[in-house]
Amino acid sequence: MTTTAIRRTLPMLLFTTLLTSCGYNQLVALQQNIQASWAQVQNQLQRRNDLIPNLVETVKGYATHESGVFEAVANARSRLINAGTRDEQIDAAQNLSGALGRLLAIAEQYPQLKANEQFNRLSDELAGTENRIAVERMRFNDAVRAYNTTRNSFPTVLYANWIGFKEEKFFAAPAEAQQVPKVNFGTPGATGPTK
Repeated sequence: MTTTAIRRTLPMLLFTTLLTSCGYNQLVALQQNIQASWAQVQNQLQRRNDLIPNLVETVKGYATHESGVFEAVANARSRLINAGTRDEQIDAAQNLSGALGRLLAIAEQYPQLKANEQFNRLSDELAGTENRIAVERMRFNDAVRAYNTTRNSFPTVLYANWIGFKEEKFFAAPAEAQQVPKVNFGTPGATGPTK
């Protein structure tokens, strides 16, 4: 081999060695883990979406004048169903959680509703689903953390962005979750978080 041929092949050989020995395959595996974890989050979000219409109809029978809350739940649910990107889905899921919280707060004002067997069953199913969402959200965030740690570690950080491995975002709690909710036992309709 001539010196010119060696100079031409050396960068390609170095690049190939860098990719195979410095984590390309690991990045691919970690990225696939993120996708699988996100699919589980979506499964639980869909389960919650399927429960919502029945819950809303049950509450409507007792609290017909709470139309603003029903509309907020319907809009948030529709937004989640129509969300395209993962970031849009995360934002819509957070909005839906807030709207559901307001819907469930209505039950505190209607003792007959709290005694309704169907409402209690749906509330229990929703609570179970919310727990499943929290678990899958934690698993998703663990997968994102593992991927981002590997992606941002040396020497992978030197080439990861260049070959298409972008940093992933966590499914973080919304800013409203940081606020302390205002509880008012004296005025009907004054439950729920304040802004």
